[in-house]
Amino acid sequence: MSLVQRISAFLRSPKGQQLVDRGRRELAKPENKARLKQMANRLSAGRRR
Repeated sequence: MSLVQRISAFLRSPKGQQLVDRGRRELAKPENKARLKQMANRLSAGRRR
C-alpha cells in the first residue's frame, strides 16, 4: 500500500474524520485565519526574490 493510499484510508476512518473536523474548526477561527494568511504572505514574498 502506497503512502497516499494509507493517508487516504486514514482520512476516511473515524479517527481521521475527527482530525479533519478539528482542523476545519480551527481554521474557522479568525485569529488562525490571520496567522495562516501572514504565513502565506511570508512564503510568497520569499519566492519573489
